[in-house]
Amino acid sequence: MRCTLGVDIGTSSSKGVLVADDGVILATATRSHDVSRPRTGWVEMDGRVWWDEFVAIVRELLAAAPAAEVAGVGVSGMGPCILLADDADEPVRPAILYGVDTRSGAQIERMMAELGVDEIARIGGSTLTSQAAGPKLAWVAEEDPDAWARARRLFMPASWLARRLTGAYVLDHQSASQVSPLYNIENERWHEPWWERYAGRIEQPSLAWAGDVAGEVTADAASVTGIPAGTPVITGTIDAWTEAVSVGAHEVGDLMLMYGTTMFLVATGAETLRTPSMWTTAGAFAGTRNLAGGLSTSGALTAWLKDLTGADYPELLADAEASGPGAAGLLVLPYFAGERTPIQDPDARGVIAGLTLEHTRGDLYRAALEATALGVRHNVETMRAAGADIRRIVAVGGGTQGRLWMQVVSDVTGLVQEVPATTIGASYGAAFLAATAIAPAGEAPAITDWNAIIETIRPDPALRTFYDTLFDRYVRLYEGSKDVVHELAAAQRGASA
Repeated sequence: MRCTLGVDIGTSSSKGVLVADDGVILATATRSHDVSRPRTGWVEMDGRVWWDEFVAIVRELLAAAPAAEVAGVGVSGMGPCILLADDADEPVRPAILYGVDTRSGAQIERMMAELGVDEIARIGGSTLTSQAAGPKLAWVAEEDPDAWARARRLFMPASWLARRLTGAYVLDHQSASQVSPLYNIENERWHEPWWERYAGRIEQPSLAWAGDVAGEVTADAASVTGIPAGTPVITGTIDAWTEAVSVGAHEVGDLMLMYGTTMFLVATGAETLRTPSMWTTAGAFAGTRNLAGGLSTSGALTAWLKDLTGADYPELLADAEASGPGAAGLLVLPYFAGERTPIQDPDARGVIAGLTLEHTRGDLYRAALEATALGVRHNVETMRAAGADIRRIVAVGGGTQGRLWMQVVSDVTGLVQEVPATTIGASYGAAFLAATAIAPAGEAPAITDWNAIIETIRPDPALRTFYDTLFDRYVRLYEGSKDVVHELAAAQRGASA
């Protein structure tokens, strides 16, 4: 049976899927892993794990479907990450992860002073934040000079897999646009003066679009993975964008809302929109641009509460539903790992306001769900203020399995959410991109045939006024508490030094 294979390297796990050419899933496999947090604000991972888990997942998938004929391979992964490797493609240090890693504050300040905030936004599309990969390259150069001296190539999870499979040294435009400020978003190429200034010793990866074929599986990779030599492998991209592809939320006017360990939003348009509080990027496909945002915690916050209380998710969800809108007067700021958009504040911290002795674990869990929903609303309103034309919202990710969470998000934001049949995520989108890449001209599959919308979540209009008031309090709570919280964050850094 002809099929494509997709693998995604995520923050807490790697997932793989084997998909028939009609979109039917033949087999799935998962490997869980942990990130390393050696200091407050640092989030790292051993990049060698990415390939090891890819190999294990592929072998499990092929064993589960021995009749499958793999015709193409899709790759995807979290990002933007910084994995630096030497001439032999051996990592020189652990990979530095995306915006949840906030170590590069000093480098951001210096680069903005040297290059100018307006000029950075003009060239790269976005101002520099913890999401930008360029300052993290500068951090390695300054703070880990031994590793920097050995570094020759730059990878992210998808490009690392493509390299190991095909030998190609390539990065997709979307990922490259998040190596701010080293990519020129209007010209769609590396910005040579700034690359030379901040990453001159690193060989530039060639640029391609996510669905372009990077190369073919080599004989060596075939012997390790079991994928036939000569099988095409796509370039791939960052997981949030691959997830958008997996649910058909990558057309102009679409907003993809990804429920996961973190929350991610990607609005697609034809024009380059710039706002200092969001991320402007190239799209997954030529001719598109994105305005993107992300919460640093969402599923990570609910998992923390689960571990703290010792209850399981069904119990907590039942308790949260019983608690009802407003969580009996609790309000949570979900900034337990700092916050990305729209406040761009790595020193933000979680706040639980309104606690009394009468509050229950269900109230806390309900307030956590509402906190992530309020964060989504803050992002959506910021996107629209910047000019984003959001006509359609599609939900994806593991959190879509919980109907209460999605209903809370719709109630808080006032948005209708469409839910597709398959929400397995980026691995499915990677398999679709591979199927599209290998299809004969005019015969590429449509994602609507692979993955139809099966459910629509509509907001309760009776709750609109209530949540308008709660959102106002949410914004004011951050403004009113941030000075004290920043002092606490500084103390935490000192304690972990």
